[in-house]
Amino acid sequence: MRRRVIPYFLLGPGTAWLLIFFVVPLYYMGKLSLESGFVGSLEFNWHWDNYKEALSEYDTQFIRSFVYAGAATLLSLIIAYPLAYAIAFKAGRWRNLMLFAVVAPFFTTYLIRTIAWETILSDESPVTEFLHAIGLVPSGHILATSAAVIAGLTYNFLPFMILPIYASLERIDVRLIEASKDLYASAAQSFWRVTLPLSAPGVVAGTLLTFIPAAGDYVNAQFLGGAGNRMIGNVIQSLYLSQADYPSAAALSFVLMALIMIAVVVYIRFAGSEALMGEENAP
Repeated sequence: MRRRVIPYFLLGPGTAWLLIFFVVPLYYMGKLSLESGFVGSLEFNWHWDNYKEALSEYDTQFIRSFVYAGAATLLSLIIAYPLAYAIAFKAGRWRNLMLFAVVAPFFTTYLIRTIAWETILSDESPVTEFLHAIGLVPSGHILATSAAVIAGLTYNFLPFMILPIYASLERIDVRLIEASKDLYASAAQSFWRVTLPLSAPGVVAGTLLTFIPAAGDYVNAQFLGGAGNRMIGNVIQSLYLSQADYPSAAALSFVLMALIMIAVVVYIRFAGSEALMGEENAP
């Protein structure tokens, strides 16, 4: 009897947390998304037009959000993998210091970091002047562009890519890499056939941890992108706080969650950690 009860007892706190702070708010938000009227006179009447309007009026912002999040995720992966590899295998006694440098930005709030990037990418900053001098920014203007938003997203979510990849690389038994070299594999072959497949679960986790919050972000687009680069998060924020159109904002939130869930399921189906682990254990 005790063996049967203990697992449920251990699951209790986590289950209660999810019910109180996720399921219950999700229920009320779903109910709100099917209401109509104005603040103070909202009525639940299965108003599905909120979802129809969400898809028809804000399709551009949805597409822009996924494009920006995908680009930031790809850039984060390109930057994070070599860095995580260097920390795991080449850092030596500098490993802890480099890991601290990765997590150090978290000691500053997300908003302050984004405002700092607004200063870094301003027209008068040395960074912009240098990029203009070498011809990468002919107009001499970076702010209020898609590149500024993607740069901000990449910077803010880069640690979420580095840490899972580092954790996967750090767990790799170096004897497997040495064995591949003993079997006359070159350094490149050892990486592509041993190191990369064994670290693939970390890559999957890192891409999910980066893409999901980036798709719903609104801070970077507001401070770095301007009115012409609004993401769907900016629309939801505006509907909630400025226009007080709570049903439409709730409907947009549900559509965004559904689209992200579909993207995650498809991604895990074709490149997920379970499949990758299965390939690793295959004879």
